[in-house]
Parts: sequence; structure tokens; C-alpha cells
Amino acid sequence: MSLRAFENGYWYAVELAAFGRELGLREAGRMRKNELEAAITAYLRTGRLPKAVASKPIKKGVKDLDLGLTLALPIGNYTSNRRTKDFIRREAARKNPEVRQKSGVWYRLNRRREAQVARRTVTYGELVDQYVALNNVAHFKRIPHGRYVCFLADCLAGEKGATHAKARAAWKTLKTLDAPKTYTGWKGSLSNSRPIVNRGRRDGRS
Repeated sequence: MSLRAFENGYWYAVELAAFGRELGLREAGRMRKNELEAAITAYLRTGRLPKAVASKPIKKGVKDLDLGLTLALPIGNYTSNRRTKDFIRREAARKNPEVRQKSGVWYRLNRRREAQVARRTVTYGELVDQYVALNNVAHFKRIPHGRYVCFLADCLAGEKGATHAKARAAWKTLKTLDAPKTYTGWKGSLSNSRPIVNRGRRDGRS
């Protein structure tokens, strides 16, 4: 596969993990999608895998949910699901009844949590405070890796009369095309790109 074929394709996390394992990435099963894409891109560009890769921390012990979530509970074995999020939302509303959840807040909260827990003890009370603080940020910086989120933002800003429904439809089309997965790539694809046939093959052939 060429670097261009990989970058212009749309790959699900399970496909990237399988590709990573084939290349010898032992941590592929615990790596995030953006980490896998970066490692595979590096391999296709240089013929070598990165010497060090990041990965999700290994969870050990009893789940925090099974212990019972409280503001004083130190984060140990965090579970990112509806029950945990409902707890955080509920406690945040008690602290600040005016808080309103912003798009992109959970991604940023999770990355901050992981970085902090790796260095020190963090309680769920602190996590709730950070959730409130993040929802009060006027404008988030763009996520380094976030094709879908960035595409929606650029499409809504660049297209006259754009709606979320139209932007999502454009993204769905772009995923099937041999084109960069960006707003600019989509604009160019309207006349220049062709559909990717049998996108499950990584050799780029139809």
C-alpha cells in the first residue's frame, strides 16, 4: 500500500489495529485510532515503526463503578460509560446548575484525566470540577486528530446554507472517496475523485 492510498482511505479502529499487529506493533490492541494512524503512516513513509508508541493504560483491580462513585473516591479503574457520565453530569449540575455540556468536552476530559492519573492521585470530585471548567471554556482549540469533527466545523463555516445534516451527508460521501478526509479534500472530490472500490483491501486494488 502507498502512503497516499492509506491517507486517502477511511479506516475503522479494528482495521487499523489488525494492520498494526501485522506490522509488529505489539500494543496495537490498546492504541487509540490516532496513535495507530500515526504509527502506520510513519512505517509507510520510512519503512520503520516508531521506537515508542503511546497506548491506553491497562486497567487493574475492581472497577470504580463497582466500588460506588463518590466525589471523594480516587480514580483507579475508570469506566467510560453512561453510568459514569451521568454521575459526572449530576454532580456538576449540583455544583453549577447553569452548566451545559459542550461538544468535544468528553474527549478533552478523558485525555486530561489519563494524563493526570499517570502522575498523581485524582478524585472524582476533581474530575467533576474539570468537567464544569471545560464546559465554561468559550472556544476549544482544534483537536490534532479529529477528521470528522474538523470536517464538520470547516464545512459548516465554508458552505453557504450548510446544516449539520448536510455536513454529515457530505462526510459520509467523502469516506467512500479516494481523497483526503478534509473539507478541502471534499471540495476537490466533487469533480476529481473516484469512489474507493472494496475499501476493505489494504493493497489499494479493486
